[in-house]
Amino acid sequence: MALDINDQYDKIYRFCYLKLKNRDLAEDVTQETFLRYLEHPQYNSIDKTLQILYTIAGNLCIDEFRRRPTDELPEDASSGKDMEDDVLSSLALRQALDKVPNVYKEMLLLRYINDVPVGVLSKMYGMSRFSVNRRLKSVLASLRSELGKEELE
Repeated sequence: MALDINDQYDKIYRFCYLKLKNRDLAEDVTQETFLRYLEHPQYNSIDKTLQILYTIAGNLCIDEFRRRPTDELPEDASSGKDMEDDVLSSLALRQALDKVPNVYKEMLLLRYINDVPVGVLSKMYGMSRFSVNRRLKSVLASLRSELGKEELE
């Protein structure tokens, strides 16, 4: 499996942004991920490149999260009509996603947004392909039922 590093940059960035919720930090961590990958020739395994990139990125996100202080929201953060519309339009989905454990949110992002193959996910999380598929289907079903409840109310 020949993997084009340029194609993976945006996917790794989205993964980092999901974890860090900060564009600048996510970009820095993404760049650091690729630097570490390219600096160490022992990482250059053709069949595990994608898994190695996500592992490095995940570890760097954890390090960054531990390192940074928590910031308070500014008082004027809620002003603005566009921001209110965005919040209201995605509130039901966010509430449903809040009930999903972080590991499964991460799996959903990797599988359906970054198009990571199930085989790579199974190696990353140390479970069988069947188990990964079953968990993804279960999470999607719970999200569908949760969103269905919101429409009925």
